[in-house]
Amino acid sequence: MLQEYLKLNKNILIAFAASIIISALIAQILSDQADVLNTTYTTITDYVIYFSVFSGLFYFDNRKKYQLSSGGTDTAKLKADLKKLVTSLGIAEIVYTIVRWGFQFYFLTINYDPYLASIASQGISTIIYMIVVNLSVKITRLYKDGN
Repeated sequence: MLQEYLKLNKNILIAFAASIIISALIAQILSDQADVLNTTYTTITDYVIYFSVFSGLFYFDNRKKYQLSSGGTDTAKLKADLKKLVTSLGIAEIVYTIVRWGFQFYFLTINYDPYLASIASQGISTIIYMIVVNLSVKITRLYKDGN
């Protein structure tokens, strides 16, 4: 069970690392835009990169977990786990989006460099996200009962 938590957290952190780098570049490229537009476009970029990387890593780590000995897929177990995962990530994403957008907008309004505002807001939001997602995974019992 601990190994599953570690794999999930590893995938999340790698995805966030890729997202932080690309988002900071986009924030700097869009530095001439209004703060609200810079924040919004950077947050959108953040999501595209994060979910692309996370999805790939999660699939790679779990592709054999749902295979039956007959070669088929245990769709019932897959659906149940995906429901728990989407619930856990969904709750954390709502919190993350509000915190990230708010902090980046605030940092831009107090004249942080756009790349620094993006990095700082994403760093703070990532810490909060990790706490919320791990609590949610425990509550939904994603890695309990043979999952």
